[in-house]
Amino acid sequence: MIMEPKETWKTKALIIGGIAGLLAGIGAALIFIQRAESSEARPKMSAGEGVKVGISVLGVLKLISDLGTKK
Repeated sequence: MIMEPKETWKTKALIIGGIAGLLAGIGAALIFIQRAESSEARPKMSAGEGVKVGISVLGVLKLISDLGTKK
C-alpha cells in the first residue's frame, strides 16, 4: 500500500504527538519520584488530586485542539 502525500502529515502528527506524550509522561514520573525521594515518604494521591490532574490534562488537550482552528 502506497501512502499518498496528503496522508503523510497525519502519520507525522501521530508520531510526533506520541513521542511528545511519552517524553512528557516520563518527565512527570521522574519529577514525582524525585519529590517522593526528597520527602522520604511513599507518595500518596487522593481521589481529589487525581481528579485535579485529570481536569488539568483535559484543559491542556483542549488548548492543543484549539491550535488548529482559525478565529
